[in-house]
Amino acid sequence: MDPHSQLHVTRRGLLIAGASTAAASTVSGQTSTVNPPAQPMQATNMSITLQVNGRDHVLDLDTRTTLLDTLREHLHLTGTKKGCDHGQCGACTVLVNGRRVVSCLSLAVMNEGASVTTIEGLGTPQSPHPMQVAFVRHDGYQCGYCTPGQICSAVGVLDEIKQGMPSHASQDIVAQPLVSAAELRERMSGNLCRCGAYSNIVDAITEVSGRART
Repeated sequence: MDPHSQLHVTRRGLLIAGASTAAASTVSGQTSTVNPPAQPMQATNMSITLQVNGRDHVLDLDTRTTLLDTLREHLHLTGTKKGCDHGQCGACTVLVNGRRVVSCLSLAVMNEGASVTTIEGLGTPQSPHPMQVAFVRHDGYQCGYCTPGQICSAVGVLDEIKQGMPSHASQDIVAQPLVSAAELRERMSGNLCRCGAYSNIVDAITEVSGRART
């Protein structure tokens, strides 16, 4: 008899033996988990006070709640839109203490005691803000989804220029910035308009600034 005949193993036999060994190890409890499943984060609530459009609101919120979701889901101020929810489109822009903020990237608890102004707080149909009037006059919107963020951002832009804050388009960072097309396009670049009404938006902001466009 060939002495090597007892060592001959077919491919099929090897696969069956391997599967049987794995099954036996599992049954006997010899397998181990290298990375145990992650435990879900425990929700933590916090009571905060937000002044929104001149009115104080005391809210009990999950600390992970964004300012955007607080405005829309808890205060039902749906004028502020959720676009990308990643801080890339600017549709959710509001004013916090007068400064432009992308509300989807700001937690509500970070704004404890802050004064928040949304599109509803800028003006009403009966008494619109000058920027709202200018957007209508210059057709600064089409579908209108980005418009609340555009208008809030535009109001913030003019305040930044008034305060002398330079931008990347400012040729002299010490001098008072000009209300020019280049300045406005640079400062408004974080607010995207899928309809492409950019030139009309620049015209609307220029009108409100009260200065000639250059």
